[in-house]
Amino acid sequence: MNQIPNELINNLHTTEMGIDRVCRNVGLDQDTDVIVWAQQLIENAPSDSITRRGKNWYIIYNDIILTVNAHSYTLITAHKVSK
Repeated sequence: MNQIPNELINNLHTTEMGIDRVCRNVGLDQDTDVIVWAQQLIENAPSDSITRRGKNWYIIYNDIILTVNAHSYTLITAHKVSK
């Protein structure tokens, strides 16, 4: 199992384009604080659903996949899991 790195939650940030992309991909309201939403998702995700592959962290929870850069902790995108 992976341990959730505190840095992943505490240093998480994104760009304006990242906010737009996440909101569009998962259907969030543009007024949503995307970072707070993502931090809560990460905190609630089981540790075995958080994996690091190469330069990114992937967090899967509640049919959502977050992609976060492992070095800069930038939230890159989020997608709904297709079934």
